Amino acid sequence: MRTLVIGGGGTIGRRLVPALRTRGHDVVVAGRTTGDVHVDLADHPTVEAMYRQVGPVDAVVAIAAHGALDDFPTLTTEALYDNTRAKLFGQIDLVLTGQHHCADGASFTLTSGIFADQAWPHVTGGAVISGALHGFALSAALELPRGMRINVVSPTMVGDSVDAFAEHFPGMRPVPMDDLVHHYLDCVEGPHTGRIVRAYG
Repeated sequence: MRTLVIGGGGTIGRRLVPALRTRGHDVVVAGRTTGDVHVDLADHPTVEAMYRQVGPVDAVVAIAAHGALDDFPTLTTEALYDNTRAKLFGQIDLVLTGQHHCADGASFTLTSGIFADQAWPHVTGGAVISGALHGFALSAALELPRGMRINVVSPTMVGDSVDAFAEHFPGMRPVPMDDLVHHYLDCVEGPHTGRIVRAYG
């Protein structure tokens, strides 16, 4: 299976890409500045160029881009749009554009987050991104052509990021990396579509 991983050089990708390769996947890694091919999820022409360069793939996994923390009393619609541009609209673009480039039966696995279901301070952008991605995936699962599938993995704080984020989300239980990688592998290799996988530890 030929699998395109956007953000494969990041925290999750450093665990997921080797796991995919161990299972026989031909993995192509994409990133803004690293990887086999470059892409900026906030820039549609680079998404088109990535798909043309890579050619047909059997699976697309998006684990790139992060929503920034925000301050609600000073939050503006412009700042909210900037925060969601890559993580929300960029992932949606991967699907809307990818449906025209990927192989028959290809799968898309997007990444949202716990803030769709659990409210925390300073993550209004994260809540908007994650809730919208869930709605998009449920609708896309009904209409993707040629037997294509779509699922979303929605992690809590990931195990390898505890040191970086624990102070912002005190009391949040992390998801172990092995469990998280398993969820992504299941989305790529399994038969399911339209699933929101809540990896909440």
